[in-house]
Amino acid sequence: MNRIMSKLATIVVFCWLPVLMVSAATQPPPVGGVLPDIVLPVPDQPEHRTYLGIKDKQQFTIPEIDAPIVIVEVFSMY
Repeated sequence: MNRIMSKLATIVVFCWLPVLMVSAATQPPPVGGVLPDIVLPVPDQPEHRTYLGIKDKQQFTIPEIDAPIVIVEVFSMY
């Protein structure tokens, strides 16, 4: 009986773990919050890199874009 309860508890934990992880990510950011660091790949085209004002690197972050204002649009598909 103990082995069955132990296995059942393990199954329940592993089934609920993804649900808990997803529910933590569904909370919207607080009003006036800061956008988290998002690492983006550098575009292949030189004109796109020039437009963004980024140097030759493998990755860059949004604050590295040479612009007075950067608008980020977030899509939620689900």
